[in-house]
Amino acid sequence: MRVLGIDPGLNITGFGVIESDAFKNFQMIRFGVIRTDPKWSLPERLYRIHHGVEEVILSEHPDVLAIEDIFYAENVKTAIVMGHARGAVIVAGMRNNIPVFEYSPREVKMSVVGNGAAAKTQVQFMVRSLLRLREPVQPLDASDALAVAICHSNRHPGK
Repeated sequence: MRVLGIDPGLNITGFGVIESDAFKNFQMIRFGVIRTDPKWSLPERLYRIHHGVEEVILSEHPDVLAIEDIFYAENVKTAIVMGHARGAVIVAGMRNNIPVFEYSPREVKMSVVGNGAAAKTQVQFMVRSLLRLREPVQPLDASDALAVAICHSNRHPGK
């Protein structure tokens, strides 16, 4: 199974593609980020995110898209902006007939680290370990996206 994991954000959207089997063996295929310029209008930024995710979908052919759900932010505006970015990603998946699964940040951390309150650096360390990589995945947005993909593979092996 090939999973595209997404850590959505308006400034930086992380993505990571992994392959996994029924025995939870993971292989990293590709990771990176989609950046937008804060000087761009909101529609321009959302289009860039949507277009960037579609480019990954068309080149990597994932079976599913797993995305981090909105966390409960103290700043309402942050949650709304995150919702816009998530919407652009979800539409890209649905437009390409890819099933979309959503996971809370706590669920992702629990699945990858075993601690729902883990720090980003702990997630990064475990992603490196689980994918048997020589170097830590940078930036943290890409590492978090790979963690979302691993979480899906752990929760739904083979689908």
